[in-house]
Amino acid sequence: MLHNVWKDAPTIKTVTCKHTDASKFSVSNVLTVGKAYEVKNETEEFIFILDNTGHIGGFYKEYFE
Repeated sequence: MLHNVWKDAPTIKTVTCKHTDASKFSVSNVLTVGKAYEVKNETEEFIFILDNTGHIGGFYKEYFE
């Protein structure tokens, strides 16, 4: 369960949310447009960040710049 230690892991980089317009998912309650987020892990399709709830969340890269 590697994801349990991501919250305390060092930040890889910082990304800024560019939109929350999702067709399938509701992300506007955990992401804020224009806010910078700390990236804790990254895959080819997803970015794992510390979101507005204070927990690690996985989001598509299309929401960030």
